[in-house]
Formats: sequence, C-alpha cells, structure tokens
Amino acid sequence: MQKEDCFYLGKIAKKFSFKGEVLVYLDTDEPELYQNMESVFVECNKNLVPYFILNSSLHKNDFLRVQFEDVFNEDEADKLIGSSIYLPLTMLQKLEGNKFYFHEVIGFEIEDLRVGIFGKIVSINDTVAQPLFEVINGEIEMLIPMIDQFLIKIDRENKKVIMDLPEGLVEMYL
Repeated sequence: MQKEDCFYLGKIAKKFSFKGEVLVYLDTDEPELYQNMESVFVECNKNLVPYFILNSSLHKNDFLRVQFEDVFNEDEADKLIGSSIYLPLTMLQKLEGNKFYFHEVIGFEIEDLRVGIFGKIVSINDTVAQPLFEVINGEIEMLIPMIDQFLIKIDRENKKVIMDLPEGLVEMYL
C-alpha cells in the first residue's frame, strides 16, 4: 500500500499498559467511526506496514486504546510510539455538498465571485488556528482562509472551490 492511496488517521501517542497496548491519537471529528477496525497501516521507516488489531476501544474522546496482534509487551510497544497511522482512501465516507476532505480539493481551481478563477489549491495548512488554502497563481503564493461563511460551493464535477471572499483579499496578492 502506498501513502498516496491512504489518508492519515492519527499517531501512536503512548503506551497504555505493560501488555503492549497503545493509545492512538485520532485526528478526526468522529473517532467513534474507527473503534472497530480490523487493521491499520503503521508508518515504519517511510513504509506502510499492516498491523492487525486484536481489540480496541475509545479512550477519553480523541484516543483509541489498541492491542495490536504480535505486540504484547512494553518493548514492542515502545518501537511504535510516534508512528503515524493510515487507512486506505476507500474507507473514507463520501461527503456531499460543501463538506470536503482536505486531500480531496488539492489541485482544484479556486474562484472568487468577483475576481473569478485566481489560482490552484496546492495544499492546506491546518497547523494554524484557522486552516488556510495554499494557492498558487504563476509565481505568486497566496493563503486563503477556509471560513465557512466565505465558502459558496465545492464543485467536484468541475474541480473548483467557489468562494465569496472579502474585497481586496485576492487583489492584495495580485
């Protein structure tokens, strides 16, 4: 399985017990969807390795307590701490309307109602308080806030994100 065929689910945060159980931080708004998985891909040395789950349960909202097959002591669990967890893209629920997964809109054109098409989304910066579309227009890089009130439509058919941005925001870059 290749990383581009998967989505990031979370990270193995810490050990939970001396029996090799770990706590996985789930980077999702709906952690309950992932409590009965059979397996996950764990990133080890830049490769995705399948790990089968014996049992799992939700722990304090955003964590999943997991007992992996073949991980039965603290030393084995220690080797997994800090590793990213992935699932195949096919396991994502289809979203409709203006809801979207960040990876889904990469490569989409971005359009403002007044300015028109002004660039292509190359990535999303979600490391800041307000997630931002990172947009390229030729040599110009732009950061456009992902605010629900600005978002008019996700046009999946034409690969466009249509927004009604404050006057001057796009012009400031161009």
